[in-house]
This record gives sequence, structure tokens and C-alpha cells, in this order.
Amino acid sequence: MPDSSLDTGTGAHRPARLRPLAGWLLLALALVLLDQAVKTWVSGALAYAQRIPVLPSFFDLTLLYNPGAAFSFLADSGGGQRWLFTGIAAVAAVLILRWLYTHTTERLFCAALACILGGALGNAIDRLLHGHVVDFLLFYWNDWYFPAFNLADVAITCGAALLILDEILRARRARSS
Repeated sequence: MPDSSLDTGTGAHRPARLRPLAGWLLLALALVLLDQAVKTWVSGALAYAQRIPVLPSFFDLTLLYNPGAAFSFLADSGGGQRWLFTGIAAVAAVLILRWLYTHTTERLFCAALACILGGALGNAIDRLLHGHVVDFLLFYWNDWYFPAFNLADVAITCGAALLILDEILRARRARSS
């Protein structure tokens, strides 16, 4: 008997795919909105490089700008990186939307993709609006500092961790079959 979950091009099963897709897109949208709301608040509440200790000697809120990528990669490249990273985010978003559409029944995989999508779009919005990403979470210990980051970065990291977990679980299922 043929698998009724497969779309054979007739579009007959499209509504069954669109319902879960809408849920994943809402998760990504919620992450974008939360990220942008917090960045707006931090940008209005703090002066550039101002630090507010939250957990002294460990965690501060601060306002920093990152014109590059993770860990300020290419931050001193003269401005072209803004469009490079925005383009990468756009291509990633298209690929993620395709994967979300074609893998709607794989919940962990889709949750991971939705987190990555929300984070990538949150940072892309910053690049388009400001020419840099707004970072505000600063963890440190004595003289060691982890580069400042934001909620979009947290979403991307959580999404990557979920992708790794999904692959580990997939490999275990394959071995036990």
C-alpha cells in the first residue's frame, strides 16, 4: 500500500504538511520577536559598552555591536561582511523552509531547524537595520571573557545541539533495527 503521507505532486496532502509547518514557523517567529524585543530594550536601556552586573564576577548585561559573525569573525572587513552574512542567512532560511516542509513529521529535527531559522533571521534583521548584530549577554571569569552574544545566538546554538541529538538518536534507531 502506498504511503499516504507522500505528496505525489497532486497537492492532495499539502494541508497535512502545512499544519505542522505553521507550528514550526510560529516557533521561529516567536524567537525572532523575543530576540528583537530584548535587543530593542537593551539598546534603549544601556549606553554602548555599559555593563550591568547580574551575577558579579560571572555575568553582565552589556550593549556591544558585532559587525562580523560568531566570535567577531570578519568584523574588521570593511562592511562587505554585512551583505555576505545577510545573504548566507537568506540562503539558509530558504533551505530550512524546504527541510521543514519535507520533514514535518520529524519533530526534533524540525524543532532544531525552527530554532536555527529564528536565530538566523533575528541576526539578519540586525544586520539589515543597523549594519551590525546587537549583543548583550557577557559571561566571564576573572580575566577570561566569552564573546558577548544574544538570544538569536542562543537559539542557533540550541538548534545545533538539537540537530546533533537528533542525529545521535537516528543512528541509534538505525543500529537497533
